[in-house]
Amino acid sequence: MRMPLCLLILFCGVLAAQDVSRIKPLPPPGIAVSTEDEQALRAGLSALQSKLHLLKDNPHAPDVEIFAKAVRFALEDHEFFRQEQVFRAKELLRIGMERADQLARGDAPWTRETGLVVRAYVSKIDGSVQPYGLVVPPGYSPERPRKWRVDAWFHGRSDTLNEIDFLWARLHDAGEFTPEDTIVLHLYGRYCNASQFAGEVDFFEALDDVRKNYGVDENRILVRGFSMGGASVWHIAAHHAGDFAAAQPGAGFAETLDYQKHRYTPTWFEERLLHFTNATDYALNFFQLPVIAYNGDQDPQAQAADIMARNMAEYGMTLARIYGRGAGHKYTPEAKQEIEARIDEIAAAGRDPSPKQIRFETWTLKYNRMRWVTVDAMEREYERARVEADITDDHTIRVKTMNVDALSFDFGPGSPILNPATKIDLIIDGERLAAPGPLTDRSWTAHLMKADPPKERSRRSRSRKVARQWTLGEQDSSGLRKVHDLQGPIDDAFMEPFLMVHPTGAPINPAVAKWTQAEEERAIREWRRIFRGDAPVKNDSAVTSEDIATRNLVLWGDPSSNKVLADIADKLPVHWTADAITIGARRFPAESDVPVLIYPNPLNPKRYVVINSGHTFRESSYATNSMQVPELPDYAVIDISAPPGPKWAGKIEAAGFFGEKWELLENDGQ
Repeated sequence: MRMPLCLLILFCGVLAAQDVSRIKPLPPPGIAVSTEDEQALRAGLSALQSKLHLLKDNPHAPDVEIFAKAVRFALEDHEFFRQEQVFRAKELLRIGMERADQLARGDAPWTRETGLVVRAYVSKIDGSVQPYGLVVPPGYSPERPRKWRVDAWFHGRSDTLNEIDFLWARLHDAGEFTPEDTIVLHLYGRYCNASQFAGEVDFFEALDDVRKNYGVDENRILVRGFSMGGASVWHIAAHHAGDFAAAQPGAGFAETLDYQKHRYTPTWFEERLLHFTNATDYALNFFQLPVIAYNGDQDPQAQAADIMARNMAEYGMTLARIYGRGAGHKYTPEAKQEIEARIDEIAAAGRDPSPKQIRFETWTLKYNRMRWVTVDAMEREYERARVEADITDDHTIRVKTMNVDALSFDFGPGSPILNPATKIDLIIDGERLAAPGPLTDRSWTAHLMKADPPKERSRRSRSRKVARQWTLGEQDSSGLRKVHDLQGPIDDAFMEPFLMVHPTGAPINPAVAKWTQAEEERAIREWRRIFRGDAPVKNDSAVTSEDIATRNLVLWGDPSSNKVLADIADKLPVHWTADAITIGARRFPAESDVPVLIYPNPLNPKRYVVINSGHTFRESSYATNSMQVPELPDYAVIDISAPPGPKWAGKIEAAGFFGEKWELLENDGQ
C-alpha cells in the first residue's frame, strides 16, 4: 500500500483542486508590433546597451539600465499591450541614452533634481535592476543634507503594468497624495504580487536606496496604498509594525479565506501556511502602529478593514476608519482631505523611538522582531507566539510569553528608558532573573532561552511534566535550529539571494528527468513573468564555494543527475535512491514520484537548499492576489504520473513541515 487511507482520501481532494476555472495568463498576451517599430526599438535598445557596457562600474548605472530592461522585457516577452506603449518605449530609450551620455561626462543631474524622479537599484535576490519612483520635495538639495519624512506608496493592481508603464507614470504623475516636505516613494513591488515575497523585499531594498541617496527620518516612515496597494500596506504594516510611524491602507484585502468567501477548502498545510501571510493573524501588532483605513462606503473591498477591525477589537483596539460617502472603489475629495490632516498630525509626532510597552505576535520566525524585542526561537512554528513586555520603571522589565523558546532584548546606546546606573530587574513569565546591568556605552542587551530544569528536580517529577525554565544566555548554535530567515517554507528561499542549479548528469529515469526539466524551465519563466527578474542559473559543475557561501541553492534533477545534490543526498531527511523515496517510515516509488523540499544546506547550514521547486503558487492563483500565497510547506512528495496543472505540479502524495530543529515530524498534520 503506497500511503495510508486517510492520506489517500485527503489528497484525492487535492488532485481535484487542479480543476480551477479562473485561470488567466499573467501578464496577458501582448499585441502585435509593426516590423518598423520593432526594428527601431531593437536598434535603440542595442545602442543603449552598448553605452551601458562602458558604464557597468558606475554606481549610477542602474538608473540608466532600468530603461533598457523595460524595453528588453517588453520585446523579448511580447509585452506591449497597447500601441501607446510603443511610443513610450521609444521615449524611455531616449531618456536612457540622455542619462548614459551624462554619466559618460561624469554627471548625473537627475540625482539632484526635485519633483518626479525615476531611480533604480540592483536587487540582492537575483541581481536584477528594479525601478522605483520618487516625488522629491522642492526643499531638497544634496548640498544641504537632512533626514526626510518618507511616504511609501504601493500601487493598485494592473495586469499590464510592465516596467514601461510604471516608468512612464513615475515620470508624469505625482500620484494620489503628495504631502508637503515629504519624499513620496512609489514602489514597483516587482509588478503585481501585492508586495508578497520578492515584492516585499522590493520595498525594503528601495527604501535602503532612498536612505543612501537622500536621507530618511527613521521615525517618520509611513506606508500607504490603495486597492492591491491597500493589501500591500496591510501585509507590510502588520508584519513589520515596529518600523513605521503610520499605516494608511485603502481598500484591498487583509487575508485569504474570508476575502475569497470560502470558495475553496484548503488542505491542512495550505491552511497552516496562511499564517505566513494573513495580516489578521498579526492584528495585535497594531498596538505599536497608528493605522487609518479608508474605503468608499459602497466598496466591496471594505471587507479588509471590516475583518481587521474585528481582529483588532479582540485586543481592545479600535481601528480608525475614514469613509468615502457615496463612493465605490475610489477616493473622494473630502475623504482625501480628512486623511491628509490626520496622517500629517501623526507624522509630525513621529514614531516613538523608545516605547515602554511592546505587544507583539507572530506565527513564524520570518517575522520575529518588534522594536527592542526579538523572538529568536519558537516552540512550534505556525502557532501563535506572543510577547508582552513592559518597562514599569527605569530598571524593571516585566515580560509574558506564549509559544516562545528564546528571545532577546536590545536597547541601543543612550536609551532613555533604562537607568544606566541601576541593575536591571527582569521578570519573565513570573520568573525573576539576575539580569546583567547596562554596559558602559549605556546600551543593554539580554538573550534569554528556555532550558530543562535541573536533573535532580526532573527525577523527583517523573510522574508529571516539568515546565522548562527561563535562563540568561544564547542558544547553542552548534546544531540545526529554525531561526529567522532559515525557517521555511519553500517560498522563503526566494526572498534572499538564490541560484538555480541545472543538472548535467544521467538521471535516475526518463520520467523524472522530463518532469524536473519542465519544472525548472517553468520556474525560470514564471520568475521573470511574476517577479520581473532573470533567475540566476548555473550548471551543477560550475557552482563555486562563493555560491555556496552566499546563495540559497535551488537544485534541479535527482541525486544521479545533479552533482551538488549527489554531494548532500545522504545528509537530507528525505532519502532518494533509484528504487524509492523514503521519508521516515513512508516509502514512495522512485519511478513515478519526486520529492520537493527546503532544508539548511549541509554544505553551508546558514543558507537553504531547495530541491525541485520554484515559488509554489501557480496559475490558479494569478487571477487574484489574495491567492498568491505559499502553496507547499517544507517538503512534499509529488506523483508525476499525474499531469501538472494550474494548482499543483502533479498529485500531492505527502506534505509536511519539519520541526523546530529541522527534524522530521512523522505525524505532522495527519
